[in-house]
Amino acid sequence: MNALVPLPVLLPLLATGLELSFGTRFPRGRRVISVVVLAAVLALSVTLLIAADSRGPLAVHLGDFAPPLGVTLVADRLSGLMLTVSSAVTLCVLVYSLGQGMTDRDDRTPLAVFHPAYLVLVAGVSCVFLAGDLVNLYVGFEMMLVASFVLLTLGGTASRLRAGATYVVVSLVSSMIFFTAVALVYAAAGTVNLAQLAVRLAELPLGVRTLLEATLLTVFVVKAAVFPLAAWLPDSYPTAPAPVTAVFAGLLTKVGVYCMLRVETLLFPGNRLGDLLLAAALASLLIGVLGAVAQTDLKRLLSYVLISHIGYMVFGIGVGSRAGLGGAMVYVVHHITVQTALFLVAGLIERRTGTTELTRAGGLARAAPLLAALFLLPALNLAGIPPMSGFIGKLELLRAGVAMAGGWAWTLVAAACLTSLITLYVMAKVWNLAFWRTEPRALPARGTVLEEQDSTDDCGDGEGDVHPAAAAPRPRPEPAGRAVTATLSGRAITTTTERLPSTMIWATAALVTLSLAYTVLGDPLTSLTDRSAAELLERSPYIEAVLGR
Repeated sequence: MNALVPLPVLLPLLATGLELSFGTRFPRGRRVISVVVLAAVLALSVTLLIAADSRGPLAVHLGDFAPPLGVTLVADRLSGLMLTVSSAVTLCVLVYSLGQGMTDRDDRTPLAVFHPAYLVLVAGVSCVFLAGDLVNLYVGFEMMLVASFVLLTLGGTASRLRAGATYVVVSLVSSMIFFTAVALVYAAAGTVNLAQLAVRLAELPLGVRTLLEATLLTVFVVKAAVFPLAAWLPDSYPTAPAPVTAVFAGLLTKVGVYCMLRVETLLFPGNRLGDLLLAAALASLLIGVLGAVAQTDLKRLLSYVLISHIGYMVFGIGVGSRAGLGGAMVYVVHHITVQTALFLVAGLIERRTGTTELTRAGGLARAAPLLAALFLLPALNLAGIPPMSGFIGKLELLRAGVAMAGGWAWTLVAAACLTSLITLYVMAKVWNLAFWRTEPRALPARGTVLEEQDSTDDCGDGEGDVHPAAAAPRPRPEPAGRAVTATLSGRAITTTTERLPSTMIWATAALVTLSLAYTVLGDPLTSLTDRSAAELLERSPYIEAVLGR
């Protein structure tokens, strides 16, 4: 069983090399390979989760080099759970992107880049979840960064290049801090293996341990978009294509939360910086949701809601108890699925109406009732309406806060309840503007190819730095139902904004169904996260699996 641990990382990388060898040829073959590989990664993730839950953590030393030499990969309950949820989400988003027809553009790039970049992103996420040492944790983040920049700037529009530049600058700065932190840890402890560090860091002076903890937490706070280091997110994500925005917002920020969970429990037990985490959670909860209230663009609104709800997860980590960590894990699983589904719905709304600006949309409850249902269910779930999974996660966190008692805990409990109410107001605002009110008259002509319309947005300042693709004129709207070529693969799609592609609908519905399944499976899910929290706090199962003690 241990031999299966590296496969969630290796399979996407092998598929990437195979797809790059195709160039722009065999577009259908690339799609089939990507879907099959991600389905295999999902099956492997479920297998590893079941094995880790029944047998304990699974560790493998690549090349049979024992720590501190070589590469160590570890699958325990936490990493197995994160792998399973992330694999399901990335598979659904890939299927959605195929239906949207925005996977690649061979008229703008010399290679078919979407599928290879997406697979590298999946491999990077898997590498982070399975990494048994800080160096490979760093490598996983860098794989994600490289793939993320390609995906964010897909299409080469000026707005996407600016947003991608912002994202890359922030990510590179955090990567430099991360690299520095790894060097400091190695200088202080003589190893970067997580299991060995769990033993050796306890022997260091308190001041050194606190410095190392604060440095690593700074990196992961940036990656998770925790206030006050979250200002980059609302400007980076909304300009990307809907599938890219969905997987970034739903999944990538939770990679940072996972690292906070791992580091705070395994390397720095005792929760010395718990009060700082609680303060960051409080600020994220309130400032994020108040920022969402002020937005009228659906993607930016959801980006601010994302920042706010990261605060719930940091709340659980700051509490640091078994109940707090378990509640944080439940909320991570819930939020990955629900937030991704909502961003996919935003892409469907943009496809249907030509905009995500809420003041220019309306009437969708009558014109597209299925789309309305796909929004309403995850929106209510995000707001924490009982008995949905959002309510289950928040209830676990509130119980942990009440059990902790103290001024910070009671303040966070009150802020969490208030944030939930304001989130409900924000979702009701979206429902009223986009779905409930009368449809406005000024809608784009039916048949407009929405993927091409942003090619001239802010295309330059007349100084000769305009992207060649951006200089092209806007395509004229085609009659509804007419087929045109709008993808890198050369596949023809119907350019009507009235009938949404069934693949996009079904992929979104699958995620919504998965989020509702968490409610039905609420007891097994909370039991699993409780066992995982106990394993994290005990630490010895992880250490023994890696070091063989």
